[in-house]
Amino acid sequence: MSASINSRVDVRLEALTAKPGLQAHSLLPDNGSGRTFYLETFGCQMNDHDSEKVAGVLVERGYRQVESPDAAGLVLYNTCSIREKAAHKVFSRLGLYRGAKEGKIIGVLGCVAQQEGEVIFDRAPWVSLVCGSASYQKLPDLIGRLEAGERRVTGLDKDTDETFETEMTRRDHPFRAYITIIEGCDKACTYCVVPFTRGPERSRASENVLTEARRLADSAYSEIQLLGQTVNSYRDPSPRRMSFSELLTAVAETPGIRRVRFTTSHPSDFGADIVQAMDAHPGICDHVHLPVQSGSTRILRAMKRTYTRDEYLERIQLIRGARRPISVTSDIIVGFPGETEQDFADTLSLLDAAQYDSIFSFKYSPRPNTAAQHMTGAIPEEEQGRRLAIVQDHQRRIQTTRNETMIGQTVEVLVDGQSRRDGQWAGRTSSNRMVNFTSLRPGLLGQYHLVQVTGAGPNSVVGHHLI
Repeated sequence: MSASINSRVDVRLEALTAKPGLQAHSLLPDNGSGRTFYLETFGCQMNDHDSEKVAGVLVERGYRQVESPDAAGLVLYNTCSIREKAAHKVFSRLGLYRGAKEGKIIGVLGCVAQQEGEVIFDRAPWVSLVCGSASYQKLPDLIGRLEAGERRVTGLDKDTDETFETEMTRRDHPFRAYITIIEGCDKACTYCVVPFTRGPERSRASENVLTEARRLADSAYSEIQLLGQTVNSYRDPSPRRMSFSELLTAVAETPGIRRVRFTTSHPSDFGADIVQAMDAHPGICDHVHLPVQSGSTRILRAMKRTYTRDEYLERIQLIRGARRPISVTSDIIVGFPGETEQDFADTLSLLDAAQYDSIFSFKYSPRPNTAAQHMTGAIPEEEQGRRLAIVQDHQRRIQTTRNETMIGQTVEVLVDGQSRRDGQWAGRTSSNRMVNFTSLRPGLLGQYHLVQVTGAGPNSVVGHHLI
């Protein structure tokens, strides 16, 4: 039971196993152009997909991508500002170009660009380009102006539908593709900078989404991931008025599409209709990422998360009540201003109640333009670190136990990685679990195969290929 997927030779397969969150995007074949660019991405899947759009725009303009910033005439950093550490990394990178040779163009893209704006020119005067995610379709014009001799240019619009344009998007994965269906955020979480860097919520017309899904299927992509800062807040602006669950089902029913994922969901907009759609269509993956941020209702109110602990757990019960097992993952912030020991204990007890399959956990960091930046009751860095370590250790034990229940099961994986050692492969299940397995068969990349699970750890399971 396997389905061969047409692999693409113009993408480096090494990129498939690159560390998520910070990666240099894969190289294009040398097209003979003398104009070269280097693009490094910080952040989430939204940023990764934005970089695909940027690369497509540049290639269309005649640029070719190179592996090293030293070999590039145009150096771009697509940035994330949701955590303070990520923003610091960007300015650390920019510091490497102090005194760069004449003619090299340095650009900052994405959320840090939108957040800092022209202040970047003051902090790093050698930067020539500052461009937010909503202005990527203007890159040819902006770069043209730099090539014509302008010293500095900016593209800092926020409220624009141009961000959904995908005609020139370059796909960096040979069989998995992203589709952005909603941009921006209308929530007012006190810690979050996204409304300031990505702008208000704008949903994409359903027919445009389905047209892109059909085009991707025709190009042999078998897995699609629908993206949005709050993906399930989708509101179809077209006369069809499709709900998120209806759009999810329609994408899953696209001929040639075998798996559909979606991220990130907001608990307040997560309803029974989504679970019903997942139950009705096996092509919708067995995975929901549902960020909670804290297990304390008091802290959730301070964060303006628009739900209580009990209301969140009702969503978890809704998911657990599905006819098939659905993996649930989440985000946790520790050390939010004013978080008491009892609030922290509430978060630990929520981990036990929710039984997450994995979490992303972070120490709170104040971000510009957010209400929490000015709150009293800051938690010392050392104490934040202690709480984070406790959360991660607690969750690690939960994950190990949950993964061990899979031993003896047979699972289907989409093979997307190969070890340098012969016979060692990796892939993900519909529930987004990583599976490392052995097989002596060659050429498994991009195919769906059955694996029997023989062992488990906190972050993955192991098994052998069933031929």
